[in-house]
Amino acid sequence: MHRDWQWYLGDHHSSQYSSLKQINTDNVMQLEQVWLYESEGKEQIQCNPIIVDGVLFGISAKRSVFALNAETGEEVWTFTPEKSMGSTGVVRGVQYWESGKDQRIYVVLGTYIYALNAQDGTLVDSFGEDGVVNIRNAYDRDVNKLHIGSSTPGVIYKNNLIISVRTAEAHPAAPGDILAFNVRTGERKWVFHTIPRPGEFGYDTWPSEAWKTTGGANCWAGMSLDAKRGIVYIPTGAATFDFFGGDRKGDNLFANTLLALNAETGERIWHYQITHHDLWDRDNPAPPNLLTVNHGGKKIDAVAQITKSGHVFLFNRETGEPLFDIEEQLVPESTIAGEHASKTQPVPVKPPPFARQAFTGDLVTERTEEAHAAMLERLRRSITGHPFHPPSLDGTVIFPGFDGGGEWGGAAVDPDSSVLYVNSSEMPWILTLFEIPKSAGAGNSSLGRFVYAQNCVYCHGPDLKGNPIQEFPPLLDVKTKYKPDDMKAIIRAGKERMPAFEFLNDKQVDAVVDFVYELDASNAVNIPVPESETPDEDRWYTTTGYNRFLDAEGYPAVKPPWGTLNAIDMNKGEILWKIVLGENPELADETYRLGGTENYGGPMVTAGGLVFIAATKDQLIRAFDKVSGKELWRAPLPAAGFATPATYKVNGRQYIVIAAAGGKIGKDAGNAYVAFALPE
Repeated sequence: MHRDWQWYLGDHHSSQYSSLKQINTDNVMQLEQVWLYESEGKEQIQCNPIIVDGVLFGISAKRSVFALNAETGEEVWTFTPEKSMGSTGVVRGVQYWESGKDQRIYVVLGTYIYALNAQDGTLVDSFGEDGVVNIRNAYDRDVNKLHIGSSTPGVIYKNNLIISVRTAEAHPAAPGDILAFNVRTGERKWVFHTIPRPGEFGYDTWPSEAWKTTGGANCWAGMSLDAKRGIVYIPTGAATFDFFGGDRKGDNLFANTLLALNAETGERIWHYQITHHDLWDRDNPAPPNLLTVNHGGKKIDAVAQITKSGHVFLFNRETGEPLFDIEEQLVPESTIAGEHASKTQPVPVKPPPFARQAFTGDLVTERTEEAHAAMLERLRRSITGHPFHPPSLDGTVIFPGFDGGGEWGGAAVDPDSSVLYVNSSEMPWILTLFEIPKSAGAGNSSLGRFVYAQNCVYCHGPDLKGNPIQEFPPLLDVKTKYKPDDMKAIIRAGKERMPAFEFLNDKQVDAVVDFVYELDASNAVNIPVPESETPDEDRWYTTTGYNRFLDAEGYPAVKPPWGTLNAIDMNKGEILWKIVLGENPELADETYRLGGTENYGGPMVTAGGLVFIAATKDQLIRAFDKVSGKELWRAPLPAAGFATPATYKVNGRQYIVIAAAGGKIGKDAGNAYVAFALPE
């Protein structure tokens, strides 16, 4: 007899919950590693695998799909597509569908949807063209040279395979349309335009021509499904450009919105915009949790959305009515010429935020006297103290940071108690804008400088030093690694996390490669272009990159906790407990050694009374008592487990499995999946 983890994150409700209880609070300390599967390559793996009838389906470090015997970890089959995928980015899971003996795995790799026979990993010829659908062909707008991918596997409702896409976060970018395909044939069934067109609801929240050129407003985090009601819940992210909206005046529906759509037709049922006119990359970062709460003396089916800012928004699942009050709070105005920041932002009254909201002087690190003095001085030169200070030329502190608060690992919900478990990172970041021209000047050098500033600087930096913690490589030594023609090929096709810049013409690619190859550390810092004398509305800005606010030794500029795990009673809107998550064993001071770490990947809760989570830099997986938050078990992993665990039962034995491949925040990349069980 098998008990499966058949859907991404456990079920259609994204509950990250299992009713299995063989492993429980009395015996969890006996857990031991029972198998380890090493996939091909070495690259971060963020996959939450699915398990169906004793077979585990997952994604390898090199973005192949594989099937394992879930009892032994032995490989059954692996699939690597022949089509060039370009840059796939991370792929967090696959989708399973069956009808009688027709059993399939669906996965999105690059711009393609693949339908695989679940038995042997071969392509299902009847789907699309020989088992493959090109997502770009399903758009109502020409996106053939724009980056499209997908982090999450979507959902299947009846015969609809509903997917969302990952887009570029700077111009030009594809729009984040929600697309449904016939699960058998691959034919497009419906589309929902997240950047509304003339005559569509929300069109008046954008400039009149935005639907033709603006991108983003996409769902990269994943969706949840109420199959009984036929409603799919879709959390969207920011519109492009993430940090300057001078060309997208208005609230920008349906960016940064929780959407409830008819899963059969794609029609909007209700929506709630969680951030107006986003300037902070405040994407809704995880699939919403569907749960039932006791509210006002009644049981109400609800949907909860966690945010990067550390809030939880709770709505009636059918109507979209907030179950706790949400205040539209006045927020600071932008100081950037041409920007049109929203005057207010919605903030829930309950539950209280599960992350600190403002980085002020009293929170500056005291890890060492030198770190305290340096970080306090840097803080005084920055704009800080409010979670909605808009981006600035002087540097605005984003706290919690671009990666949460809550992140893509999502939250787990215990359906019996309606307690939501969510981990949080508490890392300040500094967002600094600089002005660039809207068009290139004369000469190849000027063109190369312009292309770099428009497309490359926020990853590789104005000094070409990149950002190793953010996994953006430096370019100062690129000429020693690649010949110019090889570098041009990478720019056109993409590589690993780097998207393909297919929209650049040959002259632009030649110019930016020449520009980078001519620079070195002594002259690269002059890339930012000084402010122009042009009218406000014609100015354009980009950012110096995704920069964590770190001291000289690479530790957060803020006092601990740097990572937490939180239990929130969604009936009452109260935090039940908060514990520090993660350790820094190299530090001597106990406050900082036990102060938590940034964390990626989410928790799983079980009927055995346990919350399992890896996620931390210290390369451990832990189990906590879900009632008290007390740690009951920990085990080392071969690499950091930046993923969400799964659990299942095969032949009477319950297993816990986690992808452990590091590859983020300075941790070495690996390639493993690790399974634990009680001794036989």
